[in-house]
Amino acid sequence: MNLPQDERNDEQALGASLLSLIGRTLIAISIPIIAFYVLYQGFIFLRDSKAPAGIIAIVAIIWGVGGVGILFWVFNNLVELLPDLWRGRLLPFVFVGPAIAIMSWYLTIPTLRTFWISLFGRNGPEDGLNFIQLLGSDNFVGLSNYAAVFTDSLMREAFRNNLMWIAFGSTLSVAFGLIIAVLADRSKFEKTAKSLIFLPMAISFVGASVIWNFIYEYRPAGQVQIGLLNAIVTSLGNQPRAWAQWVDISPWNNLFLIVIVIWLQAGFAMVLFSAALKGIPEELLEAGRIDGATELQIFFRIMIPYIQGTLISVWTTVVIFTLKIFDVVWVMTGGQFGTHVIATQFYRQSFTNRNSGYGSAIAIVLLIAVIPVMFYNLKQFREQDAF
Repeated sequence: MNLPQDERNDEQALGASLLSLIGRTLIAISIPIIAFYVLYQGFIFLRDSKAPAGIIAIVAIIWGVGGVGILFWVFNNLVELLPDLWRGRLLPFVFVGPAIAIMSWYLTIPTLRTFWISLFGRNGPEDGLNFIQLLGSDNFVGLSNYAAVFTDSLMREAFRNNLMWIAFGSTLSVAFGLIIAVLADRSKFEKTAKSLIFLPMAISFVGASVIWNFIYEYRPAGQVQIGLLNAIVTSLGNQPRAWAQWVDISPWNNLFLIVIVIWLQAGFAMVLFSAALKGIPEELLEAGRIDGATELQIFFRIMIPYIQGTLISVWTTVVIFTLKIFDVVWVMTGGQFGTHVIATQFYRQSFTNRNSGYGSAIAIVLLIAVIPVMFYNLKQFREQDAF
């Protein structure tokens, strides 16, 4: 049966359109694969090459900056070739795709592997065994490592100390930051005061710990005290103390470590609160004063409610810092004298005791503890239309 000429033309046009769509789709798939392969070869060259350092540096710049630019250009042009429907769906991924790929490679895959290792004993999964053989091996312990995390006495001590870090470190960092922001905004030396208070943020946690080690330095009674705190104490007629190592007051000796993080983070909180406070309409504050409100009432009933979103976001951000705290504790005490936290226990089990399964379980527990706070923080940002 012969079809009318118009129908034959429509079928040919449809077939040509379909072939064009298939061709463009294959190109859209193949070219990114080739581009990623070229970038991968560049990574292998940088990792294994014995070429002169200057050549490696040039290749690294071209491979890093140029490679990302080429990938964006290739992806953008390929998406532009697709039909309007697919173009609208895929174009956003041109911008977020590299970030998603990097996050998956450096965060998601290692997290899944860490969880897999946490299901095994001290030496982790054995090489050369398939999945079924690994599950049947003597080294597979299932969730036993997680049970140990919540029953071991040192881990219970670490959980307790982390709660102290959250209760005192996060809360006092936010409180001091807010108070300083309010007072500094009313001072004629605002810029100088804020610069000095923010200055510790330029110091690393390790550097700050070294500084405070000198402040807490202890020498036996009768010797010259080079530590600032003990020099003051002995000048008042009291006995010197090893403050962070003061076992008699454990776990309250953790407070001497928490002071370091408050010193570091108060400036961070102050800057954010100062920006939020400057966003309060002056007419609102003046209306409160005209109505007879005291400065304390204005602070608690106008300022605090107005910047509540920023307050919560800053507090949850500092909570994440304190949940992951490691540097300060490790430099000051090494986790001794009742100062262990989750991160120091992870380090000790993984790299000192060489118990990879147990150490991986601690790392996963720490990740799980951080995730709810992080999601809550993102929710607050979304409600403030921050992104």
